[in-house]
Amino acid sequence: MSHRTAPVDTERMPPGIPYIISNEAAERFSFYGMRTILVVFMAKYLWLMDGKGGSAMSSTQATEHYHDFVAWVYFTPLLGAFLSDVFLGKYRTIILLSIVYCLGHAALACMGLFGDSSHWLFAGLLLICLGSGGIKPCVSAHVGDQFGSKNSHLLTRIYNWFYFSINLGSFVSTLLTPWLLEWYGPHWAFGVPGVLMAIATVLFWMGRNKFVHVPAGGMKFFNELFSREGLFALAKLVPLFLFIAAFWALYDQTGSSWVFQADQMNRDFLGITWLPSQIQAINPILILTFIPLFTFIAYPMMNRIFTLSPLRKIGIGFFLMVATFALSAKIQTWIDTGNTPSIGWQFIAYGLITASEVMVSIVGLEFAYTQAPKNMKSMIMSLYLLSVFVGNMFTARINNYIQIPSAASEQLEAAIATTLPPDWQKDPRTVLLGGHDGITGNDDDFKQSLEDGAPTTLEIPGQALYRSAAAVIEKEARANDHRLPPEESEGRTLGNDPWGNPIRYEIVDASSFKLISDGPDKTAGTKWDQGLIVGISKPGEAPAPSWTDRFHPQETWISRRKAELGIPNPETVVETTYTAEAFSGGQTKLEGASYFRFFTWLMLGTAVLFVPFAIAYRPKTYLQD
Repeated sequence: MSHRTAPVDTERMPPGIPYIISNEAAERFSFYGMRTILVVFMAKYLWLMDGKGGSAMSSTQATEHYHDFVAWVYFTPLLGAFLSDVFLGKYRTIILLSIVYCLGHAALACMGLFGDSSHWLFAGLLLICLGSGGIKPCVSAHVGDQFGSKNSHLLTRIYNWFYFSINLGSFVSTLLTPWLLEWYGPHWAFGVPGVLMAIATVLFWMGRNKFVHVPAGGMKFFNELFSREGLFALAKLVPLFLFIAAFWALYDQTGSSWVFQADQMNRDFLGITWLPSQIQAINPILILTFIPLFTFIAYPMMNRIFTLSPLRKIGIGFFLMVATFALSAKIQTWIDTGNTPSIGWQFIAYGLITASEVMVSIVGLEFAYTQAPKNMKSMIMSLYLLSVFVGNMFTARINNYIQIPSAASEQLEAAIATTLPPDWQKDPRTVLLGGHDGITGNDDDFKQSLEDGAPTTLEIPGQALYRSAAAVIEKEARANDHRLPPEESEGRTLGNDPWGNPIRYEIVDASSFKLISDGPDKTAGTKWDQGLIVGISKPGEAPAPSWTDRFHPQETWISRRKAELGIPNPETVVETTYTAEAFSGGQTKLEGASYFRFFTWLMLGTAVLFVPFAIAYRPKTYLQD
């Protein structure tokens, strides 16, 4: 059957739009449902999937991997745009890559059933990168292709509705999937988004006879790409996309660093005890509110004062992002001093970041489409999405750079590769590691216990000295209803490590602290820094009865899983306990609030530099005939 290849000559809404919008809502439910729980899953659940072996991933490692994934999701649009604009056209590209997308969810469903779960996770995320990323530029450009000159005035409205469908799917999945993960575990939490992706694919297929099928440009794509007009359009837009990349470097941390920050806050708010990942649901709700508010009230009011061009909207959004991360840094400062601020403060931050998103992301999406020559629509949209890749890759590399390795872990890996017997996993054992001088039998040795093929307890040189220092802080905390004392206190003596370095007391959050020294190399911030991290486990108050209690088990999935594996579970604490764990390295170079301040200054510099660029830019609009 032949399909329409040019827009309908009408001033009304194109007939294929309902299928695109419903498909987008289901697909976004799938993507955001999986992405919402990803960082928490990697940090708290992945190590439990295959049994007792292994250890939990640090929050910094999980943040790095999360942003690597998000980055590659927004790199593969180049592949999708190339297939679409040169060979297959948008419709066939979307259908083909949607099947790949579904296979990615199927791979995630295999975690914990057989094989290595980390391998299934990698395979699933790789396929989702290809599928989700590949269809992105095609779907957004496919929307624009449905419009001609007579109904082009509806483009702004439909892109708002397009964004509305994205956030409707995001809202529902962001509330549901963390709840499924908490009570029913990873298989349900990843399985439901997989089913929604299959539904999204079917919905899009059902609209095949309603769509405008703009054919692939073939060589026209290359002719236009390397034409004077095409190169000039690229030269103007690429700098804009680099500015927007800085926005995404901060914005997508709502799914990583903000989740870990929420986990350290008082999450009782508005009569609800929020799961850390669920806080993200406030963003799509605010989007659904802010889109009409900005379109019909805020923008017209601003236009009365000055002409509100798309680039001016983007510039205002950049400065709003500066304010957002300044507030996040302030929240983390409170946490770093041992307080437990209300999650309501993060709700305010979400209000600011959502306003920034409306003025940068939505406007940038529409502006990129209008500035793209007709046979380069998908390619330009993919370059716009590439700004998300650049931003997230930057954040991932920052999180990689700030990780300080562990000297004990490095020496254990070397021992496993060279000195331990081939069957070392069979029996529990304690491995003596050479320490700073690399020679065993001296006072600087590490002692690493192994059980079931995984490291358990580490003993560091001079551990008794750190325990004595921990006892001082613990005594002060017990005298103050288990609230941590300030880091600086007159008359407090914590002593020195075996190499004469002072032992420092540092608050991690309201329920944990570190006793740390510079170690044998006498240099702060290296893999030889060592000490104890002490966690305070308090009996949890029984939650108030809720109507949702009938829909989930009495215990969380983690509690049930740890009981199956015989792992001690902090959730069963009946009285306040202090638990110390030794470490060597493993900390980060940007601790606490300094991490958020770094990104605040980054965004401020971007916003200031954007102003002269916006003044110099000269727009030129292209629409389909």
